[in-house]
Amino acid sequence: MYRIGVDLGGTKIAAGIVSDACEIICKETVPTGMPCSPEDIAEKIVGVAEAALKKSGLSWDDIVSVGIGSPGLIDATRGVVKFAGNLDFRDVPLSKLVEEKLSVKKAVFLENDANAAAFGEYLAGSGRGTKNFIAVTLGTGVGGGIIVNEKLYSGSFHGGGEIGHMVTCVDGIPCGCGQKGCWEAYASGTALIRDAKLAMKRCPESLLWELCEGDSENLCGKIIFEAMRRGDLSAALVVNSYLKYVAMGIINLITVFQPEKVAIGGGICAEGDTILGPIKMYAKNSSCANTSEIVIAELKNDAGIIGAAFLCQ
Repeated sequence: MYRIGVDLGGTKIAAGIVSDACEIICKETVPTGMPCSPEDIAEKIVGVAEAALKKSGLSWDDIVSVGIGSPGLIDATRGVVKFAGNLDFRDVPLSKLVEEKLSVKKAVFLENDANAAAFGEYLAGSGRGTKNFIAVTLGTGVGGGIIVNEKLYSGSFHGGGEIGHMVTCVDGIPCGCGQKGCWEAYASGTALIRDAKLAMKRCPESLLWELCEGDSENLCGKIIFEAMRRGDLSAALVVNSYLKYVAMGIINLITVFQPEKVAIGGGICAEGDTILGPIKMYAKNSSCANTSEIVIAELKNDAGIIGAAFLCQ
């Protein structure tokens, strides 16, 4: 049998047909097209799911269930998006809306997108074989999901696992959530680029200027790491500071949860051992965090689809 997993984002919606072996056999995407009403979003979810199903050559008779990973604060028990800022959702019964628009009767499950991705990585990626596992995603923000005793952890009020909003620096840099000093404000890809732009202003001779063709708006993580590798001191200082903050948050997570593995995902992880080495070094030197294995996530953008597909479990 097969399942449909949907990764709902503010920019695009991706749906995949997933086998019992956690393999995506077919995938389709459509633009989210914000601003968009909840009803229209549900319609698009059904449309892209049916497009993937048609492309696969399967029928609804082959499908066990549909799972959706959505941004925001999710009440998975009721299938409700309690709040998602980038979708402008408040108390949206998304599971019900999608069920009503399906041409057949199928159960629809809902979970936070970062949790779904962590679940996918746990089932079929770097977390395979573990009982306690944490996935961290370093992107525009910092997201993640926590598996405790083989189950997703979301706490008593559905907001557990929002690891990007641990405060790691009291009265620190303002975060988009309204707090100051969140881990996200220091360890996200956005934070890396912000700090590199500040370094460029302080150092007009930095190689960063050349690599981004004189326009700091062209700056990206790849350029920053390339400048570091080519011996640029400004870039090296930015990267070293950034990785220290990333490691600080991971050490905190290991200290609290003691997982068998922590997997780091997101675009920045294309750098592989360049980021993994220093993070492991910081963790090894911590008496509370030298137990867990720290690895690069394996599934990349497929993690959310696979995890969503198996939310029925």
